[in-house]
Amino acid sequence: MTLSVGTEIETAPATPATRRIPFWAWPLGLAALLVVLSIIRMITGQDDISSSGTLGAALAWAMPLALAGLGGLWSERAGVINIGLEGMMILGTWGAAFGAIHGGPWMGVVGAVVCGALGGLVHALATVTFGVDHIVSGVALNIVALGVASYLAARFFGDLKGGSDVQSPPLPSLPRVGIPGLSEPLKSVEDKGWFFVSELAAMLRAATTDLSLLTVIALLLLAGTWWLLWRTAFGLRVRSCGESPVAAETLGINVYLYKYIAVTASGGLAGLGGGFLAMVASNAYREDQTGGRGYIGLAAMIFGNWRPGGVLMGSGLFGYMDALQLRGGGSALHAMLLFIGVLLLVIGLWQILRRHAHVQGAIAIVTGVVVMVLWAVSDSIPGEVTRFAPHLTTLLVLAFASQRLRMPAANGKVYRRGEGH
Repeated sequence: MTLSVGTEIETAPATPATRRIPFWAWPLGLAALLVVLSIIRMITGQDDISSSGTLGAALAWAMPLALAGLGGLWSERAGVINIGLEGMMILGTWGAAFGAIHGGPWMGVVGAVVCGALGGLVHALATVTFGVDHIVSGVALNIVALGVASYLAARFFGDLKGGSDVQSPPLPSLPRVGIPGLSEPLKSVEDKGWFFVSELAAMLRAATTDLSLLTVIALLLLAGTWWLLWRTAFGLRVRSCGESPVAAETLGINVYLYKYIAVTASGGLAGLGGGFLAMVASNAYREDQTGGRGYIGLAAMIFGNWRPGGVLMGSGLFGYMDALQLRGGGSALHAMLLFIGVLLLVIGLWQILRRHAHVQGAIAIVTGVVVMVLWAVSDSIPGEVTRFAPHLTTLLVLAFASQRLRMPAANGKVYRRGEGH
């Protein structure tokens, strides 16, 4: 198969063209975000909203979501909807604990990937070979995985010292890395409270100090997925299976094989996200540890238009809000009402001026104004709302920012070999 033929497969469906964000726009957008955070910090006096501690925690909390979203991207780019990401993450949490207890931290990583990949293999068997509806298979996998992990935890952790039927003993830690000599100078600049410069120093400190090696691996997997799926012949074949499997088959591509590879890889990535929760975000397996993060990862993937960069953006937003509510509580989240209001205003103007989506833009602007009024008339966010704030913020931004999405044309469709002949 030549590149030109493969490109025709990918662009065959008559769907609206989407503009890719140019490379130079990413650092410019990041700088604009730091400026907004700096302004809000000065207005509200809440230093936690842009501290290196909060940003570092946000990066850590974003990684499980990004890995789950990346898993969904692999599966859906091959044409298989993967609602089962939550179940694969659950299997990964147990696999990480079992592997780490019996073979050390790196065996924990292997165990998380293997258990998640087994979940992906089951999903591929059901959807690709037997033609089960993708949603039904994914929901069933989530239910079964919860029960399987609960049984295995009771079976293997219940009699261990420090363990029980619902959690494992403490797990060995993965190595942590950083760039020597940068932390203290950057901390000194951060503490000055300078406009924008302190935010930049805090971000650099968070990205170069005391990072789990698994965080670095997750970021490399995001970059590697972009290169593999968009810059190699293998990735072109995978994506052709999600766009037009019948046309791919006529070119000699084994569609079943590539779907199996993609969905199994999807499970392995989601399982690694579960392993991150057990070994990095926590230090043990606990029942119901994922807390719905597989679904949030799926939402981040859709928000990101089935691309790795978008997955990272959506995951980073939720990770940031989650870290803020854990570190700063209601007062810090109250300060973020101003940020959310400004963000929704910007999204609304962008929808109207650039997308010409006047209804969505108007709703976003009105919602942004309401949020800013709530910030002005209140002093703190009630405790019962604090835990739900990250979810609500993510849903608001995804709802208003995700327009003109373009999923793979054959995503979710049952494919049978030879059906196009």
